[in-house]
Amino acid sequence: MQALLDFQMAHSRARDAVHGRVDFDAIAAPLAGAFAQTPLRVRSRADDRAIYLRRPDLGRRVHADDLPPLQGAHADYDLVFVVADGLSAAAVNAHAVPLLRTLAPRLAGWTLAPIVLASQARVALGDEVAVTLGARLVAVLIGERPGLSVADSLGIYLTYAPRIGCADSARNCISNIHADGLGYARAADTLMWLLDEARRRRLTGVDLKLDAPSLASDTDAATGGDSTNIIGSSEHE
Repeated sequence: MQALLDFQMAHSRARDAVHGRVDFDAIAAPLAGAFAQTPLRVRSRADDRAIYLRRPDLGRRVHADDLPPLQGAHADYDLVFVVADGLSAAAVNAHAVPLLRTLAPRLAGWTLAPIVLASQARVALGDEVAVTLGARLVAVLIGERPGLSVADSLGIYLTYAPRIGCADSARNCISNIHADGLGYARAADTLMWLLDEARRRRLTGVDLKLDAPSLASDTDAATGGDSTNIIGSSEHE
């Protein structure tokens, strides 16, 4: 009986994570303070959650009405962060702000675009955001598909020279960021290593492997496996 109750509770948490809402207003204020610029807000072309779940393609493109503010902020940026709800609002609500605050002091020397907060969004929406803003790299923080053991896992997808229609093999992913998985400091260190290598080598994806021994061993220990894979966004967000 207890096993059944545990299963029902886990299933309920997973369902709530998928259908919940990210409190972007609560996220925007602390990020504006940490990064000294007001985040931009966009929606995907999926008008509501039901459409988002049925039509992944619409979640990969920015709503036409939300492109002008991005175009108005266009400049020569090294990097843009996109915070996307994905398939777990709980993950974004819990982890996006503390992770970005952990990253902020590590980003000296990087020219950052305004952070973009994206609703009904999938990983590939970040490509259009980056192209429109003029950023060479995009890091998408997104709620990962909940499992029965973890409903609030956050992932980071990093892409160099993004473009609309970019292949999943061109991305690196840091996954399993949550209380019992990869911690904020280790996730930030791993991302910074990937960012530095991506900028130096001008690539991400299958040709950019995490081969810094201290990072690789610690991330494996924290997550029970390799948390920096190149994986298809349709399966994990």
